[in-house]
Amino acid sequence: MPGKTYQSLRSARWFAPEDLRSVGHRSRAMQMGYGAEDWEGKPVIAIINTWSEAQPCHMHFRDRAEWVKRGVLQAGGFPMELPALSLSETFMKPSTMLYRNLLAMETEEQLRAHPVDGVVLMGGCDKTTPALIMGATTMGLPFIFLPAGPMLRGNYAGQTLGSGTDMWKYWDERRAGTVSEEQWHGVESGIARSYGHCMTMGTASTMTAIAEAMGLTLPGASSIPAADANHQRMSAACGRRVVEMVWDDLTPDKIITPAAVANAATVAMATGCSTNAIIHLIAMARRANVPLDLDDLDQTGRNTPVLANVRPSGKGYLMEDFYYAGGLRALMKQLGDRLDGSAITVSGQPIGEGLDEVSVYNDDVIRPLSNPVYHEGSLAVLRGNLAPDGAVIKPAACDEKFYQHSGPALVANSYAEMKAIIDDADYPMTPDTVLVLRNAGPQGGPGMPEWGMIPMPKALLKDGHRDMVRLSDARMSGTSYGACVLHAAPESFVGGPLALLQTGDIIDLDIPARSLNMRVDEDELARRRAAWVAPEPRYERGYGYVFSKHVEQADKGCDFDFLTSEFGRPVPEPEIN
Repeated sequence: MPGKTYQSLRSARWFAPEDLRSVGHRSRAMQMGYGAEDWEGKPVIAIINTWSEAQPCHMHFRDRAEWVKRGVLQAGGFPMELPALSLSETFMKPSTMLYRNLLAMETEEQLRAHPVDGVVLMGGCDKTTPALIMGATTMGLPFIFLPAGPMLRGNYAGQTLGSGTDMWKYWDERRAGTVSEEQWHGVESGIARSYGHCMTMGTASTMTAIAEAMGLTLPGASSIPAADANHQRMSAACGRRVVEMVWDDLTPDKIITPAAVANAATVAMATGCSTNAIIHLIAMARRANVPLDLDDLDQTGRNTPVLANVRPSGKGYLMEDFYYAGGLRALMKQLGDRLDGSAITVSGQPIGEGLDEVSVYNDDVIRPLSNPVYHEGSLAVLRGNLAPDGAVIKPAACDEKFYQHSGPALVANSYAEMKAIIDDADYPMTPDTVLVLRNAGPQGGPGMPEWGMIPMPKALLKDGHRDMVRLSDARMSGTSYGACVLHAAPESFVGGPLALLQTGDIIDLDIPARSLNMRVDEDELARRRAAWVAPEPRYERGYGYVFSKHVEQADKGCDFDFLTSEFGRPVPEPEIN
């Protein structure tokens, strides 16, 4: 039997009363061609659609929204599509991370302000997944996340191309003079062949996998390629299921539990996840009032091997191969009792339900625990006098020779300054040099752009080198790879230790020991700190001003301080007068 009645639905406050305001609501709905039979006795289901003509990853969402509506109607609901900020990773500058919290706010307020009982969240491109989930979690209505799905694998000259990952690789070769202009344009035109998000295990695939492992998608939804007809069927299934969730009152607080968050962290590490997962997962957990910090994630990383043999941590395979090999449910099966199978999902069933019947069709793509891609999880958290609040590296995607490394810092205060260094074929440096980019964090970037995978300097490319240690308070694309230390916190722009580092200082990196230090004594650091002058603010008005005043540091998830679950009283339902 349903857990709710029509009169107890939020939307009934708008449509059911016999008063002047409700007459206005009904008459204006009729203005759009609807009739009483469309809403009477039915839950209103919002469809938050992040489609736009500047969002190539979501170009199919106009069509998929219609399939969601079909499912809502099949189950006896009333669909209401609401457009939202699309956060195009490709085109938005300086960084979509600057606007993640804006989409989270928009999602929360759209759901609060409209006559909505449940919601299907349509996202997939990097920041859309955490943003939509953060906002909907805070609002607290029943919701399902519909992943955009990965694009088809790229192809050029008979070679499989992975979005992002192979672009970085071929760009280095182009700058080294080993790739012709014709070849470069061939890669450019062949690397992204369909709608859908990146088909490597970048941030998009990582975050949709996290959403599924947290119980927020229908089983298997995160792995379906965007261009596969199963994606249309899954979209309709989301519409049907969310209507049932409304009647059952299956709200996010019943799904996003400590067990669900722990499952999400374990699955993320096993996928060879993006470094961005750390920031977003912490922010998502905090919205649900579930404690999670860098140390928790580092411990999960130590205990969870990488099982997904998908670029960039893996070799050769892409998300299309991962889907054909069994998808995320198959990876969950391989993890066995490392997951809490009792955690409830949007399906209403435990996440472990039916895993024993799942097949792994290619155990080179989805490895067993006995034959992992990498013996620990994808990410490691470093601490020391360069990053007392933590920094992140992806050891699964860099050469083991850099796991313990010492070398002199070469510091740039801006990306333009760094670009001048790396484009100078005669700039003095050695393979031991540590390239350092600062003022690229949450406030300094602004918005913590993906500048952390600094391109290899021409001075080293010409001698055959293809990797080196790089350090910044920036992020990097989840499709990236290499010995890149990221997210140094606190960031240099607010006076973190990275601001005190000078060219020539020796940096010691020790991944097994989880340490990151500069060989500068405390007295010298005190002198430098006293002489440090804070840079001018990036913004003095508008949204950027709000962002600068309220964004938290990377180790806290970069949410706004006033949006976290511990800030202030819950927002009441709107008055309807």
